[in-house]
Amino acid sequence: MTGDTQIAREDIHRAYAAIGPYLRRTPVIQVDLDLAGPVTLKLEQLQCAGSFKARGAFTNLLLRDVPAAGVAAASGGNHGVAVAYAAHRLGVPARIFVPTVSSPAKVERIRKLADLEIAGDRYADALEAAERWIAASGAMSVHAYDHRATILGQATLALELAEQTEPLDTVLVPVGGGGLIAGIASYFAGTVRVIGVEPDGAPTMTVARAAGAPADAPAGSIAVDALAPRRVGELVFPIAQAYVRDVVLVDDDSIRDAQATLWQTARIAAEPAAAVGVAALLAGAYRPAPGERVAVVISGANMDPAQLAA
Repeated sequence: MTGDTQIAREDIHRAYAAIGPYLRRTPVIQVDLDLAGPVTLKLEQLQCAGSFKARGAFTNLLLRDVPAAGVAAASGGNHGVAVAYAAHRLGVPARIFVPTVSSPAKVERIRKLADLEIAGDRYADALEAAERWIAASGAMSVHAYDHRATILGQATLALELAEQTEPLDTVLVPVGGGGLIAGIASYFAGTVRVIGVEPDGAPTMTVARAAGAPADAPAGSIAVDALAPRRVGELVFPIAQAYVRDVVLVDDDSIRDAQATLWQTARIAAEPAAAVGVAALLAGAYRPAPGERVAVVISGANMDPAQLAA
């Protein structure tokens, strides 16, 4: 990789030093899922604002020049919550655009922290509305996944994970627009097997890999509010091509089973998007070898508690 897509470890360490005072160092635990061995879970649902997205949000606001007009972001939900939270903490005006598919729990969290606008039925519609606002207002765009600062911030999760565990063989990562997996893959840079996991109803990275470039994908899944942009990012894709070993798909029933297993096994409340890595293990979409040291990112928990009960 060359040019703007390159994210070196020293850049990730610098970003972590800047955003560290505003974040939680989320814990890891080991669980027995009756597989080839124990699995390490990175509990990023305990992060500030309820998901890993806080890392990218603070990186954008702290390492870029924010204009007086503040910031604007389009989001399926978690990114919007994170940008609203970071802007509130730093005293920056923020306007967040979300589609109608965003979960009510995420929408209400945003509404309490920033100006909110509901625009269109899916993430791409909210993004178009945000871009119009940015052009008219002069606000700074904070992209959910396709900006170097966002990818750089998400990469700090891998830095933490590497410090918290023995050397890993494999990390399973949820994929939507691809900012998280691009960041994690950038940090490990081929030294750890990085596997993406997507809902089969929203296979954005799978479609891109088949096409050889970002391409439009369908968006139908219980994880649609977090893992269903129209396509993966232009900056994300070459990183994934260089460093992501494989991408596997899981169906909605497997995701629900994984949510239930996480709750029953470890009292972990995970939104659907956050459970896809465990779903891949339980459903056999990814089968670890005996003794393989596997970690799974539990990426967020911004949902109504009633969903867990259901």
